[in-house]
Amino acid sequence: MKKLLTRLWILPTLLLLIAATGCDEQMPDAATLAASITCDADNGGLTLPDGFCAVTVVDTLGRARHLTIRDNGDIYVALRQPTDEGGIAALRDTTGDGRADVVAFFGEYGGTGIHLRGDYLYFAPDTMIMRYPLAAGELLPTGAPETVVSGFADQRSHAVKPFEFDDQGAMYVNIGAPSNACQNPRRTPGVVGQDPCPLLEEYGGVWRFQADQVGQTRGDGYRYATGIRNGVANAWNAVTGKLYVAQHGRDQLDSFWPDRYTAEQNDELPAEELFVVEDGSDFGWPYCYYDHLQGKKVLNPEYGGDGQEVGRCAEASDPIITFPGHWGPNDMLFYPGGNFPDRYRGGAFVAFHGSWNRTVQKGYNIAFVPFEGETVAGDYEIFADGFAGTDSLSAANLAESRPTGLAVGPDGSLYIADSRRGRLWRVIYKG
Repeated sequence: MKKLLTRLWILPTLLLLIAATGCDEQMPDAATLAASITCDADNGGLTLPDGFCAVTVVDTLGRARHLTIRDNGDIYVALRQPTDEGGIAALRDTTGDGRADVVAFFGEYGGTGIHLRGDYLYFAPDTMIMRYPLAAGELLPTGAPETVVSGFADQRSHAVKPFEFDDQGAMYVNIGAPSNACQNPRRTPGVVGQDPCPLLEEYGGVWRFQADQVGQTRGDGYRYATGIRNGVANAWNAVTGKLYVAQHGRDQLDSFWPDRYTAEQNDELPAEELFVVEDGSDFGWPYCYYDHLQGKKVLNPEYGGDGQEVGRCAEASDPIITFPGHWGPNDMLFYPGGNFPDRYRGGAFVAFHGSWNRTVQKGYNIAFVPFEGETVAGDYEIFADGFAGTDSLSAANLAESRPTGLAVGPDGSLYIADSRRGRLWRVIYKG
């Protein structure tokens, strides 16, 4: 296996401790763990609600994407592009201070989706889903990876493959559409959309595969839901037994249709939508977008829309909550409980990567959506902010950090990954 391990940073005196830090070790309770950690004086640059603080786990991993955490606290971070060291970072804290003192890299590919299931670490480069075997107590894989699903197209855009597992042995894979609104030629002012949109046969939705079967191909998947432009943020809710997806909405209404939309309207439209996804759901892309200012789905201008007409969009499923335009939802999880106060249990955290096509760029935050069972129990609130480093941005590349990954540790801490330099924060409730 190429590049199984290409670099390991470790303090020499800790070599023997690695073997002793096994998955079967009894974890202290959440309050004990939280009390033992000293947070950064400035919370690593973050603004958090009262009672919360943050420690910088590691500062410069590279272009981090999604992450997952083992029961013993070991952290695995997907890197968007492989470095000379590898495409996955493996982190371990052997001293209990909340910071990673062991950092290893492995794997040939970069990617986005990453999850633990049984004795395997599943990982998604853009064109496949693969898995690495893991043994108890070992930080790094113990053998070569297996291919679970192969044959995804090498897309020009929206190529990432985030995925989720249900509790019945299925795996749900986002296949984003390599298009803004199904134009041909693509992203061209005034060009109408293809109708019907041929991309929906292979893209723009969620496909279901077997979670534990290796050797599947793209054609073995079942199209579970459609009309989702690119659902990078997705999460399986174990309480409701359903899949939830937050999509990246379409771009450049004012650039392509200046006679119908102003730059100020484009700043807010369309809304970023959070869906509950069920078998057969159709959320309307590319024909429709959701206007949260009007509270309805309307026709895209590529399909004759004037910003008011609903038309065929009356048949599309609505979101359960929306967010401002172009914030870029890149990850989501439902908080299972643990370290945080009870009001957070069962609610959703959403990581917003931030915008690139507003007059002033916004997003770059972690939002919290309260839930009561299956029902959204109130408006979203900004849980963590300060990633961008400034209140006014003229371009996305000026942001100091862009949150793109979320995970919950065994003690209930919330971990946040950044795609600019690869900083990783651990958010703790001290009360």
